[in-house]
Amino acid sequence: MKSGMDRILVTGGGGFIGSHLARTLKQQGNFVQIADIKFDNYLKEKYYSEKLTLDLRVWENCLKATEGMDKVYNLAANMGGIGFITEIGAEVMHDNVLINTFMLEAARINKVKRYLYTSSACVYPTYRQTNPELPGLKEEDAYPADPDNFYGWEKLYTEKLCEAYQRDYGMNIRMLRYHNIYGPEGTYKGGREKSPAAICRKVSEATNPGTIDIWGDGKQTRSYCYVDDAVKGTMLLMESDYENPINIGSDRIVSINGLADMVIKISGKKITRTYNLSAPQGVRGRNADLTLVKKVLNWEPRVSLEDGLTKTYRWIQEQISLNGQ
Repeated sequence: MKSGMDRILVTGGGGFIGSHLARTLKQQGNFVQIADIKFDNYLKEKYYSEKLTLDLRVWENCLKATEGMDKVYNLAANMGGIGFITEIGAEVMHDNVLINTFMLEAARINKVKRYLYTSSACVYPTYRQTNPELPGLKEEDAYPADPDNFYGWEKLYTEKLCEAYQRDYGMNIRMLRYHNIYGPEGTYKGGREKSPAAICRKVSEATNPGTIDIWGDGKQTRSYCYVDDAVKGTMLLMESDYENPINIGSDRIVSINGLADMVIKISGKKITRTYNLSAPQGVRGRNADLTLVKKVLNWEPRVSLEDGLTKTYRWIQEQISLNGQ
């Protein structure tokens, strides 16, 4: 993997994946500028060279952020877990279309050498995700299009926008589709957290013995990729010559009940589950097919779900203890 003194911008650098990515890029010796409208501050060390507090829905801010940059990793987005992206549609589409349109055009004007856009497994159509046991989603399965939420439609639109900029302006663009990235040092409360963090928080806060609430019947399935693996895959893609969307995720499928059982085992508590059947649960089954990414990048996740959940649970447990919750 290439390293050296590139000038790199990571938008969304105040968030979960962005902060982990920026830290790794800086450790490799790059000049790393992060830009975000807010910062989670879960990483305690200084993981960047320069920090810009900017609203990237504003055109001039995108011009400022991309000026003098060799590479741009665009992770900035208004997003959250299934509860958030199910409930919020107009705000998500409005904010993310502005961010992605302005960032892409600003990168073109400022002659950024390489640009990476982070899309999502939410682009995949509902009709391919109706059964918990369905096979992994291949990149070409995104069409005919029918994402199950507004967030997914915006992600798919921006993939086509990137494709148009590649064709019309010859820009050097990479696109990936993240599948449920999780890990420590990320959002674990407040409504924007993803299912692994939410379950870790619920189990950590539960009494022993106690109960936790599961959204849906728990039989819905997903695959989860640890953040360190996702960061490595992201950086490999940026340095590759591959120009089409590609999956970054895991092909190990697990039910939400199975995920909860793993976390409960890690906690050592005696926990029973109750079910909220009226809560949003998204598609019935989603898994990643990694055939293409293994071939193109020689990448696949290395951290087991058990190990990743252990690290995530211990970190969330520590945060709850420190904050007196």
